[in-house]
Amino acid sequence: MIRTIGIGDNVCDKYRHLSQMFPGGQALNFAVYSSMEKQQSAYLGVFGNDAVAAHVKHVLDLLRVDRSHCREYPEENGFAMVDLKNGDRVFVTSNKGGALRNHPLVLSQEDLQYLNEFDVMHTSNNSYILEELPKLQKLNGILSYDFSGSWKDEEQTQKICPYLNAAFLSCSSLSKEEVQDLEIKMYGWGCGLITATRGEKGAILYDGNRFYENVPHLVKAVDTLGAGDSFATGVLLVYGESRKEGLLQKNSEAYREMIKRAMEKGAELSAKTCMTYGAFGYGTQMVP
Repeated sequence: MIRTIGIGDNVCDKYRHLSQMFPGGQALNFAVYSSMEKQQSAYLGVFGNDAVAAHVKHVLDLLRVDRSHCREYPEENGFAMVDLKNGDRVFVTSNKGGALRNHPLVLSQEDLQYLNEFDVMHTSNNSYILEELPKLQKLNGILSYDFSGSWKDEEQTQKICPYLNAAFLSCSSLSKEEVQDLEIKMYGWGCGLITATRGEKGAILYDGNRFYENVPHLVKAVDTLGAGDSFATGVLLVYGESRKEGLLQKNSEAYREMIKRAMEKGAELSAKTCMTYGAFGYGTQMVP
């Protein structure tokens, strides 16, 4: 077992066609998926004080995800409005993080002492966390960042990469050659493991020495929301466990097998996620 924490964004995804809302957000999803995989998991983020926030907090408590260091403000929680078309989620609008956007995390010394206890820390491009990355880099755990599609901002990506042990990118529009060129570039900017997810085309991981590819577990998706986050979780759990056990010698057979297991775990969790509405279920009646 390892200790994992998602740092940054949480939302409710409001499905208009179902009149339901489901807890989510890249950082929160990682925390929840880790807990579902029997890890000691936590979430550090910002809540509003509305019905959306109440539902997210309630679900975290049900799933035994520690939220003891979260902040709360008397305003609207983050939400996104979602439509579903042929199993693929389509984001319609959002409030850009709500309370988190207005009150981004500033990590105190107490927070940093707490965070230093974790083996894996995962955050995202929607977490308003860029100013805090230098603090997180100095801690003991793996620091992972989900760029989603924001890697297209090359200037910002170049600034972020030196702080990261691991990065995840959404690259379904790129060819294999384009993905590999991008990953080589990001590694040169200082990033560690780089994983590009490409939907049904599978994922490509680069560690500075070689490329690894996986075959996705194709399923008839109910909803693809959270598929990328669960893939990242699978990779990070295996990577974090292996780091703890000292199996990260890049040229070793054990290391190569670890990377393959990590990608396979990601594919397994991603397929599972596609079989439920929302990022991980727990829907409730949508509020306006």
